[in-house]
Amino acid sequence: MKNFLGYHSEWNLGSPGGWDYQRITQELGKFCWDRLNEVMKLDIPLNFSHPLLNPVPLFAEMLLRAHKKRHPGEKPYIVLTAEPDTIGTVVENSNFVKYLNSIPGVSAELAAPHEFEEKNGQIYLKGKPVTLIYMDFNNDVILELEKEYDLSALKKAIEYKVVVNPRGMEPVGAKGVFEAVTDTYKDKFFGTTVERTPWTRRFFARSTTGPEGEKIKDLIEWTRKNIERLILKPVQGYSGKGIVIGFKSETPDEDIEKALKLNNYIVQELVPLNLWAEESPWLDDNAEEVILKRWQTDFRCLITDGGLIGFLGRFGGIPTNVGSGGGTQALAILPGDTSTKELVNQINRSILSIPYSTLKEIKESVDEKAVEMGHTYLLGPIKTALRPRLINEAQVEALTEYSVNLWKDAVKLEQMWREGKLDEFVDIAEEEIRLARLAPWNGEPALMAADGL
Repeated sequence: MKNFLGYHSEWNLGSPGGWDYQRITQELGKFCWDRLNEVMKLDIPLNFSHPLLNPVPLFAEMLLRAHKKRHPGEKPYIVLTAEPDTIGTVVENSNFVKYLNSIPGVSAELAAPHEFEEKNGQIYLKGKPVTLIYMDFNNDVILELEKEYDLSALKKAIEYKVVVNPRGMEPVGAKGVFEAVTDTYKDKFFGTTVERTPWTRRFFARSTTGPEGEKIKDLIEWTRKNIERLILKPVQGYSGKGIVIGFKSETPDEDIEKALKLNNYIVQELVPLNLWAEESPWLDDNAEEVILKRWQTDFRCLITDGGLIGFLGRFGGIPTNVGSGGGTQALAILPGDTSTKELVNQINRSILSIPYSTLKEIKESVDEKAVEMGHTYLLGPIKTALRPRLINEAQVEALTEYSVNLWKDAVKLEQMWREGKLDEFVDIAEEEIRLARLAPWNGEPALMAADGL
């Protein structure tokens, strides 16, 4: 894919998030940039307000398309359902409900999954008929919540195709599917998808082929010898939980044995870190100085049936998840195919020339604004970068093509899963399979995410 290097590390087709966090991050990033540029006085045409830097409106449009297909002529009553202990605490969900309610003719509400009722083939919330539900958790969470709550009405909503995303999408996001994409069925998919998928194999005692097509007689022993350039991941999971980064592991043999014992891991080639690494100014509060720090960056593409709707920029260590200590980074778009490298260096030099005390005051004002906007995790503001990540319009165009192709390939993969062609690559519980089969996807309006790039 011309103009953009990188790989997707995983896909999320269950309940992708981040749409409103990027909107908040853009506001914080623009606020920080304006404060910095009062000192730097750089004349660089940075676009912080490109439509793809606020995915919320296009996400809402997707839900309204889904509503219209199911209930033409009816007024939308859309409910965002989230885990009971997150109701009122996840600012992204609360903000999105407010946004939906600001659209003329649309009503929206936030509710726990056990609050729904089903009567005569209709789903209700507090006596009002629901036309669409967006579920902010995956199928495995349904099974856990079911141990404590009656979710029979929610499961009926899934069956009645009231729930977006359709639960039949989720198996395509199983990490073992990457093996099908890079090996068994690679000729069935777009080059932009195959080329951006890292070598991946389900991890158990087996023979297979390696990243360069070489024969591997014993995958376990090969993994031990090559652990420095590999990563082990649970076939299902999020927030970086359970991930073993080979070169960072102090007990690789133990980690390998644990993964084998759990019998639900993949082994994946570690994407070259320089592809995602960027140097950015940072405050060293202990030394009270401004330093240039190397961060890993992460770039989530949010995609619907209408194509690419936006991005989520993250930065931090490995992984970059906020739950693992990562943060969010504003994005800024440059015109045409403007080179980003030279401008990044210019911005870095300019920020490094600002006195520590001045930068400290600016950062504190940004953090204060973040708390006001609810951009927090646990007890404090989510970490934000001092400067934006730069991309240009040519790269956005390439990402748009990539996203359209990936959507088509995901639809094809879901069909293959329903036909039984991906059974060996999708290792999920029988109860989750039953949930997925209640509501096939078939490319209906929905949201998916590709992380990495």
